[in-house]
Amino acid sequence: MDVPETPRTGLPLRSRLAAASPWPRKRIVGEVVLTPVLAGIAGLLHTTETGSVARGGALALVVAVLSLARRALPATVLMVSSALAGAVVGTFPLLIYASWSAGSRIKRPVRAPAAYAAGLALYFVTTAADDELGVSLLVTAALSGSPFLVLAVVPGLASRYRAQRHDLLDALRRHNAQLVREQAMVARQARLLERQRIAQDMHDSLGHQLALIAVHAGALEVDPELNDRQREGVGILREASRSAMRELREAVGILRDGVEAPAPGPKDDAEPSTARVAASVDKLVASSRAAGAPVELHRSGTERPLAPAADHAVYRIVQEGLTNAHKHAPGAPITVALRYEPDSLVVEVANGAVPAGAPAGPPAISGGQGLTGLRERARLVGGMVHTGPTPDGGFRLAGVLPYGDGRGRSRPDGATFVAVGDDYRGQTGGGSAGDGGAVIERADPQKEFAALMSSKKNVALGCALTAVVLVVGTGALLFWGVGKLMDEVGKGVIPASVYESAQVGDSEADIRKKFPEGDSLLTEGVEKDGPPLPEDATCEHFVDDEADIVYRFCFRDGKLSSKESYPHRV
Repeated sequence: MDVPETPRTGLPLRSRLAAASPWPRKRIVGEVVLTPVLAGIAGLLHTTETGSVARGGALALVVAVLSLARRALPATVLMVSSALAGAVVGTFPLLIYASWSAGSRIKRPVRAPAAYAAGLALYFVTTAADDELGVSLLVTAALSGSPFLVLAVVPGLASRYRAQRHDLLDALRRHNAQLVREQAMVARQARLLERQRIAQDMHDSLGHQLALIAVHAGALEVDPELNDRQREGVGILREASRSAMRELREAVGILRDGVEAPAPGPKDDAEPSTARVAASVDKLVASSRAAGAPVELHRSGTERPLAPAADHAVYRIVQEGLTNAHKHAPGAPITVALRYEPDSLVVEVANGAVPAGAPAGPPAISGGQGLTGLRERARLVGGMVHTGPTPDGGFRLAGVLPYGDGRGRSRPDGATFVAVGDDYRGQTGGGSAGDGGAVIERADPQKEFAALMSSKKNVALGCALTAVVLVVGTGALLFWGVGKLMDEVGKGVIPASVYESAQVGDSEADIRKKFPEGDSLLTEGVEKDGPPLPEDATCEHFVDDEADIVYRFCFRDGKLSSKESYPHRV
């Protein structure tokens, strides 16, 4: 379906530019702050070094353009920044940020080392071209490579580690969410199969027995030998069996289809209502009274609507309380109370002690699951159920059910209640540690990954290990480079005593034994600062180890023909 384009002619220029910009506001603010800072540092330092405002301004403009383009062209900006950093000191901050962007944005594993190798080569070339120490290329490479490792490679590795960690976390979250969805689907399928099996068992066993009770009760009701009192009792029994049959059909339908029973039609309205809600508590009380039990019903407070699940729980609590009183305390007075409190409905069913001399009924048959089911039903709607004996020797069953829509809420003790449709305990994380195995909570599917990988300690540890490796390697390389530099310098330096002890006419071999071995780039070009070189002579130049003095030794025919000293111009 084609969506009509929103007209933009009436929008102000700022709004149109913001709508057309591919950058989020956070990045725009960051670039507005970062770009002038990088450009200002480079331009100011270069202006101070060269004394030219024009050159400083041109460099600042170049740095600003590179800073804005470092995300779109990370490899290119990294190499250009490396070349600039080797020639201009003020561009080192740009190299750091360019390396940070390149480390996370160059995705191909081969391209990233190639970009950093090219950047190191460019940095080395520009550094060697501007070298004034006069040392060998090997020493220059060692001395120039160390700053590049610290300012470029370390930020790049840290950025790449951070980006890969975020990508891994995103992939784990997506995978975990998919597993949770699949697990919920499998659990739902298993529940549906189990429901169908239970429904079939209930239909085959209970349905048959209830049907027999209804048939025999109907036949007994028309027996002419029964009096009116007996016939009324049999009618109540037959009606109870019919009600049980209707409830069984509803329960079997819910178990099979997983939905609530449909609303009763016109035909059902003609029969006694079987709606299991708080409004039907009167019918439960009336049925118990018809069976001969002394039952009283009390209502207090302003009646308020309940959620469907809570309304159904009210009916079940009263039904279970009356059933237990009939079974365990036959003939005892029963009190049913519905109290509408400001924040919840209190349902209470209490029976007194069994009267003395009351006829004992048949042994009560109890599966022990009624009260457990009530507590679970109340928990699912955000309520609670309390049971216990009363001071007069009776028994009390009370339930507290909240008003509202019945959505999940939390109690003060920290327990969480969930809606009926969201109760996946035992399948997607409602179990405890004792269930055997890891538990993924439904409310936070990424909890175990957050506990394993989102800790700041792990991030700090990874960065610290990377930094330690790089610092140790860089320190070793720098130490080796400084050692080489000292060796290079030592080849062109002699003490003043060597110059003073040498006399014209001494043997060249004896004097050369006092000279250091090898040539040094430190003494290249120093002959231009002194007197003209004598003809037909071989001269050696050295620098004093303490003062800026050049010593010249000239040899002819294996003898020292002359020696001279003059200031060393650095």
